[in-house]
Amino acid sequence: MSANKFDIVVYGASGFTGQLVAEYLASRYAKDSELKWAMAGRSLEKLAGVRDAIGAPADTPLIAADAGDAASLKAMIDQTKSVLTTVGPYQLYGSELVAACAASGTDYLDLCGEPVWMRQMIDAHEATAKSSGARIVFSCGFDSIPFELGVFFCEAAAKKTFGAPVSRVKGRVRDMKGGPSGGTVASIKATFMAAARDLSLVSMLQNPFVLTPGFEGPHQPRGNRPKLDEDIGSWTAPFGMATINTRNVHRSNMLMGFPYGRDLVYDEMVVTGAGEQGEAKARRLFAASKAERTGVGGPKPGEGPSKEERESGLYDLLFVGLAPDGRQVRVAVKGDRDPGYGSTSKMISECAVCLLRDAAEVPAGIWTPGAAMGDRLIKRLVDNAGLTFEVEG
Repeated sequence: MSANKFDIVVYGASGFTGQLVAEYLASRYAKDSELKWAMAGRSLEKLAGVRDAIGAPADTPLIAADAGDAASLKAMIDQTKSVLTTVGPYQLYGSELVAACAASGTDYLDLCGEPVWMRQMIDAHEATAKSSGARIVFSCGFDSIPFELGVFFCEAAAKKTFGAPVSRVKGRVRDMKGGPSGGTVASIKATFMAAARDLSLVSMLQNPFVLTPGFEGPHQPRGNRPKLDEDIGSWTAPFGMATINTRNVHRSNMLMGFPYGRDLVYDEMVVTGAGEQGEAKARRLFAASKAERTGVGGPKPGEGPSKEERESGLYDLLFVGLAPDGRQVRVAVKGDRDPGYGSTSKMISECAVCLLRDAAEVPAGIWTPGAAMGDRLIKRLVDNAGLTFEVEG
């Protein structure tokens, strides 16, 4: 275990999203003298510039660390209880860091939306993490916290309403202002390039249970075509992030001992409206999604929206739990910032603090945020990060 000089090190703090994380910690926890955190990245000069730009204290510690320099990564890890990394695509820049954290017993949190890489890390390092005491937590941003916790909250409402969990849950994006981050776009590109080089990865990308080693559940809707959803009375279109979110939901279910049942069926779509107009919008979004699925266009890593754009962003997600007799329970998860940057930077920060302060008893291993922290994380996100979780009538 590390010497624990710091509680959290933000690795990648000179990048766009990393800077937002550092800014959030510097602001939200400015008066919290118990939280010891530091900023890390390749250039001490750039880190100093970010520190000054975000108004962090002048004595905020800075650490030089490079994904290509194993010694520098180890030196960083040896100083902290946990590493919060925004340096992606993780399949290009994250493998050594995961391996080092797993070996040293240091907690690790990221924003990964790359299911094939995540499975590779699970296979390679979960046993080591369990032995060393490390808690490795993937996908601590918009992919996939609002969705993973949305299903968690929906199932809790179903138990209260019906007396039992439901085996069918639908995740539906009702509104979203603000797009994916540059890192997410870069991750999509890297994933497709890797699959093009190694066709064996294609089946892993298509497998809804790629993150549940040893478990294969029932057939899942592919969600790859416009469809009229009669349960909500609206046309729907494919949702680009479903390929990571659905995988994390199934892993979360497995890690918690299948509280949703072993027959869970879960999919995600974008709500486009009823009638001919809804159908036409669904088909337009489907055509546009081809570029998204191949990672064409969008922001580049290090780029992002202005402060005004981030603060005017939002998302509104609906989760519908369907009982066998046709009854429904509906819950909404909403965020008050753009999903890819403003909300994501707050979510991963609160994940790190929650893991540190509220979830000390969580055993070592490779986790999803919801399975590890559940209601405790929901409370932090509601209290501090601008999210709401509500049951709808």
